[in-house]
Amino acid sequence: MRTGMLALALGLLSLRLLPALPSVGWLILLLILALACLRTRLWPLGCLVLGACWACWSAQQALDGRLAAQLDGRTLWLEGQVTGLPARTGQGVRFELEQPWSRRGELVLPQRLQLSWFDGPELRAGERWRLAVNLRRPHGLLNPHGPDREASLLARRIGATGTVKAGERVGEAAVSWRDGIRQRLLATDAHGREAVLAALVLGDGSGLARDDWNTLQATGTVHLLVISGQHIGLLAGLVYGLVAGMARLGLWPARMPWLPWACGLALTAALAYGWLAGFGVPVQRACLMLAVVLLWRLRFRHLGAATPLLIALLGVLLVEPLASLLPGFWLSFGAVAVLALCFSARLGAWRPWQAWTRAQWVIAVGLLPLLLALGLPVSLTAPLANLLAVPWLSLAVLPPALLGTALLPVPLGGEGLLWLAGFSLDGLFSVLGWVAVQHPPWVPEPLPLWAWLLVCLGALLVLLPAGVPLRLPGAMLLLALWAPREQVPHGQVQVWQLDVGQGLAVLLRTRQHSLLYDAGPAQGDSDLGESVVLPTLRKLGVRQLDLLLVSHAHADHAGGAGAIRRGLPVLRELGGEGTGGAICSSGERWQWDGVAFELWHWPQGPSSNERSCVLRVQAGGERLLLAGDMEAGAERAWLASNADTRIDWLQAPHHGSRSSSTEPFIQALAPRGVLISRGRHNSFGHPHAQVIERYGRHGVQVHDTALDGALGLRLGSQGGVVGERAGRRFWREGGGS
Repeated sequence: MRTGMLALALGLLSLRLLPALPSVGWLILLLILALACLRTRLWPLGCLVLGACWACWSAQQALDGRLAAQLDGRTLWLEGQVTGLPARTGQGVRFELEQPWSRRGELVLPQRLQLSWFDGPELRAGERWRLAVNLRRPHGLLNPHGPDREASLLARRIGATGTVKAGERVGEAAVSWRDGIRQRLLATDAHGREAVLAALVLGDGSGLARDDWNTLQATGTVHLLVISGQHIGLLAGLVYGLVAGMARLGLWPARMPWLPWACGLALTAALAYGWLAGFGVPVQRACLMLAVVLLWRLRFRHLGAATPLLIALLGVLLVEPLASLLPGFWLSFGAVAVLALCFSARLGAWRPWQAWTRAQWVIAVGLLPLLLALGLPVSLTAPLANLLAVPWLSLAVLPPALLGTALLPVPLGGEGLLWLAGFSLDGLFSVLGWVAVQHPPWVPEPLPLWAWLLVCLGALLVLLPAGVPLRLPGAMLLLALWAPREQVPHGQVQVWQLDVGQGLAVLLRTRQHSLLYDAGPAQGDSDLGESVVLPTLRKLGVRQLDLLLVSHAHADHAGGAGAIRRGLPVLRELGGEGTGGAICSSGERWQWDGVAFELWHWPQGPSSNERSCVLRVQAGGERLLLAGDMEAGAERAWLASNADTRIDWLQAPHHGSRSSSTEPFIQALAPRGVLISRGRHNSFGHPHAQVIERYGRHGVQVHDTALDGALGLRLGSQGGVVGERAGRRFWREGGGS
C-alpha cells in the first residue's frame, strides 16, 4: 500500500516539472494505460500515471479559467463579491473579487480576480460592488532565479488581475466576523504592534511594515507570522499538553479516557483556529496533517511516522494538485519530513531541552537543499533566532493574543491581554531586528546540479543518528556549497536587462567587475530596486558594484538607487544631473578585463531625458549602446559627435517612445537587435507601433522584457539574446520574440 501511495504522490508532484500540459487525447491514452497497469505487476506505474493525469487535468482547468486573450487590457464594468480580507496598502487597497459577472452576457469571466484600487475606499468582505476594471491576464516580472508570480497566481486559481477605475457599492456585507475582528484588533492599543497581532490571529499580513517583513526574512522567522503548521501545532500541543498534564496530576475525570479526549480537544482547537484564520490552503494543509498525526497517536503508532506524512501529502495534493507550485508547500512538508527522520526510531530518549535545540539545527540543515533549489535566502542565524522566538511566541504572545481576541467583548479584559501580547511582540521584534542588522541573510548563487546533489547527500548524512560513522563525510560534502561557478571569459561581458516593468536596470559583468546601469523604478511604497534589482544582483553573485551609473533622475531609472546603495558596497557612482553621484562626462573611457567602456553626455539637452548619460560597451568586436531616455535631439547630437556609429545591440531609447528611435538613428547604428524595457499595458503606450514598424523595416530583431522577461546577452561571444521565458513552463505565456 505504501508503495502505491508513494507512486501516486510522485505522479501528482511531477506537474511542477512539466514544460507543457498534454492534450486531452494524450490524457485519455495515459488514463487507459494507467488503468491497464493497475491490474498487473506494474500497478505502481499505474498509480504514478493516475496521479500525473489528475494533476494535469486540474491544471488545465485552472488555465482554462484565466481571462480570455481578447479581454486582456480591456476595461469592463462588472459586478462581484469581495472575499477574504481586503489589504490596505500605501497607495490604496488590494482585494479579491469572486464570481464576477458582466451585463454583457456573452463575456465569460474568471471566477476569481485579484484587484487593486488606488486611493480606493474602505472595503469589507462580503460586500457586492459594481466596478469598472482594467483586466489583465495573470502576469509577473520574471528575472534570473527570481520568484514566479504567474505560478503563484495559478496555484491560487486567480484568473485575472486588474486595476479598478471607478465603482459603486450595490450590496452591503452580511456580518463579516473576521473583518470585524480585524477592525477591533487594529483599533486596540497593542504597543504599536496591532498589525502584527492581526497577522498572528487572522493570518492577515497585509498591514505589516516592510521593515518587519525584512526582519522576519533575515532571521528565518517568517513562519512565526504566517498561520500554518507551526501555529496550528502550537495551539493543539498546548491543549493536548494541558489534558495530559491534568491526567498525570490526577485532575482529569477518571471516567473519561484522557488520550481520546486530548486528541479530540487538540483537533477541535486547531480547527477553530483555522476557522478564525480563514482556512487558506496552508491552514488546510496544517489541519489535515495534524488530524493524521493525532489519529496515528491514538490508534496507529505501529505504522511509523512516514505513513501519516504520506497520507497528509496525498490529501493535500488530491484536493489541490497546484499546491506544489508554491514554495511554502515544499518547505512545510520538508520541515515535517526532516523532523520525522531525525526524531523517530532513535534509541534512548532526549531531554526536552536537547530535543528542542536539535530540532532547530536539523531543520536548518534539512531544509538547506530546498532553500537552494527554490532560490530563497538562507538565514544563518535562523536556528538561534528560532530557539528564542518560538517559545517566546508560544508562551508569551500566542496565548494572550488568542484569549484576548476571544475576550474582546469583555470591557478591559480582552484589550488588556492584547496589550500584553503586543508588548511581548515588541520585545521580540527588537531582539530579532538587532540580529537581522548584525547578520543579514546569505543569498547564495545557484549551484551546478552536481554540486546541489552533493549538498543533498551531505545534508542527509549529517542528519543520520550519531552512531552512524558517516556524519563527518556528510559535513565535508556540504563544502560543495562553495563549488566554483561559471566565470565570464576574459574579453566578454555578461549583460542582463532585468524585468522591472516600466523602468530600466541593466547589469554588466566582466570577469572581475560589475556595473549597474540604472536601478529600476520606485514610487510610493513600491521600490523595485529593493524588491527586484537588489535580490537579483545577489543571486547572480554580485557582492559589490564597481560602478553605479544612473542615466538621469527620473524615478523609473533612479528610484531604486537608494536601495542599491544600502544593500551593496558601491565603489563609484556616476550619472546625470540630480542622481546623487558625480556628473558623467563625455569621452571618459576605461577598460575592465579586456572590455572597453565609453561615456557620452549632452549637457545642453533641453530636458532630463535628453541629458541622459549614455554608455557604449565594446567586447570581442561586438558593441552595445545603453541609451537611457535619449530622444530625437540627443540622438542627433550623439550621431554628430561619433564618427563610428555601428552598434550590434541597442537598449531602446526611452522605452521605445515615439519621440525616440528616429529613422536616421536606427539607420546609422544598424543594430542586430534592440532591447526594450517596459511595463505590460503601460499607460504611455510604449513601445509605439511606429517605432516597432521602423525597427522591423530595418531588419532589427525586437526583444521585449514585457513579453520575454529579463533579457540575457553574452557580449563578445557573437551569440544572441535569450529571454527568461525561453525556459518553458506550462503556466507561462510564451515569449513574444
